[in-house]
Amino acid sequence: MPETLRPLSRADALANLPAEWPEDLLPGLAVAARTAPKLVVLDDDPTGTQTVQNIQVVTDWKVETLATALQGDAPGFYILTNSRSLASAATRALHLELAANLRAAAVQTGTLFTVFSRGDSTLRGHYPLETDTLAEALGPFHGTLIVPYFEAGGRITLDGIHYVAEGDQLVPAGETAFARDPTFGYRQSFLPAWVEEKTGGRVPAGEVVHLPLSVLRTEGPSGVASRLIALPANRIVVSDAVARRDIEVLALGLLQAETAGLRFLVRTAASLVAARLGQAPQPLLDGRAFSIPALSTGGLIVVGSYVPKSTAQVRALRAALPVREVEVRVPDLLSPTQRQAAVKNAALRINQLLSLGELVLLVTSRDLVTGASPEESLAIVGRVSSAVVEIVRQLTVRPRFLIAKGGITSSDVATAGLGVRRATVQGQLLPGVPVWRLGAESKFPGLDYVIFPGNVGGESALVEAVNRLQSSPAL
Repeated sequence: MPETLRPLSRADALANLPAEWPEDLLPGLAVAARTAPKLVVLDDDPTGTQTVQNIQVVTDWKVETLATALQGDAPGFYILTNSRSLASAATRALHLELAANLRAAAVQTGTLFTVFSRGDSTLRGHYPLETDTLAEALGPFHGTLIVPYFEAGGRITLDGIHYVAEGDQLVPAGETAFARDPTFGYRQSFLPAWVEEKTGGRVPAGEVVHLPLSVLRTEGPSGVASRLIALPANRIVVSDAVARRDIEVLALGLLQAETAGLRFLVRTAASLVAARLGQAPQPLLDGRAFSIPALSTGGLIVVGSYVPKSTAQVRALRAALPVREVEVRVPDLLSPTQRQAAVKNAALRINQLLSLGELVLLVTSRDLVTGASPEESLAIVGRVSSAVVEIVRQLTVRPRFLIAKGGITSSDVATAGLGVRRATVQGQLLPGVPVWRLGAESKFPGLDYVIFPGNVGGESALVEAVNRLQSSPAL
């Protein structure tokens, strides 16, 4: 590991790498996915569906819900846990309950399954708590694979160092704003050192196995499989990945190792999920894909994310489009005496504007309010998110479309605000921006619900998303 990690020129860093593996692996992956154990993706927020199409998402983990999903025709499905919004104790309890119910559903249906724990491509979330709990409840596993690569977001791993693309530069993840997260912050960008940091030294960096790009690109899936099979038991493996073909090599190598009888637990960002399911990238959804009704009501954008990228996108939206803004002040939402009135007034105003056909922006004030500890900061996020949910719950006017900005926001608005229990991922509106079609049980059945991650897209991305939706033909 280099002593000092500095931003790299993206062009220079990628210029002299080995050539990508030459074989198109997706046809083989698609076939293998149909016969492999069912892939169950535990998603800590709904942005993890940003690489797949025509895949079901369920938002509860009752045994009967999981049994139905396990028997579905698709090679996998998502369970939205929204655990990134929870404190550590609640996260552990959730995963223990979910694992027990998943085992029961698998026995009931006679279905084999494998688990991916989908986490943030910028390394935020409850790691290692979630993988530790899953290993305890569903193990033993031969090893744990960590793969934060995410193509659409410009997150790559090279020489074991995880980078976030910012313009023409690759910035070590530990030097980005994401690493300063008040709840899930970290300092290390070299993934073995990051594992040591997050495990509090329980897993030393020297015991973490690094799977280098040279193996992926010169030895292919069989080289990956042989190294996974040869691992000492219970090792953690971090993998390089710079391009989509690298992640497909890794997925097929993992499948081959599993075919040899080994079980692996995977902590990954979104790209590996699509490869494991054998899904090729699809064209972005155009207007004909949306079920926007012929209503005279306006569209609604809900923004809860506080990352700088979201704030910049909101600023660009205000400048580019005639949006009617309803801002709720975070101090009011945290005040026992002002919270109820703030929620009620916001809901009344949004209903009025939507009924007039206006484009409405519901936004929390942009000043980040944090607590004295990570737990207190997470509790503040929860209080704000629950207020936004209550505003959505009080909507009486169906919007023509709904965009939710931010992972926790989009999850809470879907499950608690709109009552979503099942949805189908339609595809992507923009790279990394998934669209769900909501189930019949939801507040607005059939609504196309756009989940816009806080850390995805350039400054104009939110403007582009709204323009695409507003230009869609009404049904």
